[in-house]
Amino acid sequence: MTTGSPAPRADAAAVRRRARIRFGGIWIDALTFAGALDEVERLVDAGAGGTVFTPNVDHVVIAESNRAFREAYARASLSLADGQPLVWASRLLGPALPEKISGSDLVEPLMERAARRRWRVFLVGGAPGSAEAAAERFTGTYGVSVVGVESGRLGVDCTAKEEALLARIAEAQPQLVLVALGAPKQELWIHARRARLAPAVALGVGAALDFSAGAMQRAPLWMRHAGLEWFYRLLREPRRLARRYLWNDPKFLAVLLRTWLSPRETRQITS
Repeated sequence: MTTGSPAPRADAAAVRRRARIRFGGIWIDALTFAGALDEVERLVDAGAGGTVFTPNVDHVVIAESNRAFREAYARASLSLADGQPLVWASRLLGPALPEKISGSDLVEPLMERAARRRWRVFLVGGAPGSAEAAAERFTGTYGVSVVGVESGRLGVDCTAKEEALLARIAEAQPQLVLVALGAPKQELWIHARRARLAPAVALGVGAALDFSAGAMQRAPLWMRHAGLEWFYRLLREPRRLARRYLWNDPKFLAVLLRTWLSPRETRQITS
């Protein structure tokens, strides 16, 4: 279990002072959706690489017992609230998070910006075939330059397959690498390879490629706004997700209480 007040320490080249709030062992940036897009653009323009993660309640719980996961978040360039429950809970801790910025919601507007700025994009992960289908959508709908895809699951350990993929990414010279392996694998994968991926900015986007490819259906908009997207996913995949949502995630309440009881100066940073 995490203790004390872990300090955010992203790479100096990617750091800019901004309002942040801590949930247990994870710091989250207090940004609007438009502000998050601008920050990603700033990271790309800086040309020094960087990592962008979108924590939700499940991530906060995982970080309690997974030191490597906490370390990946401690080094993140940008941490965006993926989940309405985090936005609501932030009102207890301050500064309140302005809005939910899930990876799935961020990808399509980011692809619009990528096309406008002529960024090269590489897609990694998703279900078999999702990266290819998403690439077709991004190219056809927005005119994005998708310079490589690697669909299917990858391991955290670096294998010959991983080395070949990293070589392909380096050769393709993308500005953005979208990694859709699910938590905590995608964050650990990105963190372990951040130096190899630079100067590209790597984003952990969860199921976003599957959604864009049409391989997985998202919850209706009203459920997302009501903070019930988790319930929709549970109904669709009860065997896979029951333990996460019904057993693991309720532990978030204890993390929230412990964070709320900590000194204010250890749980928030003002801009």
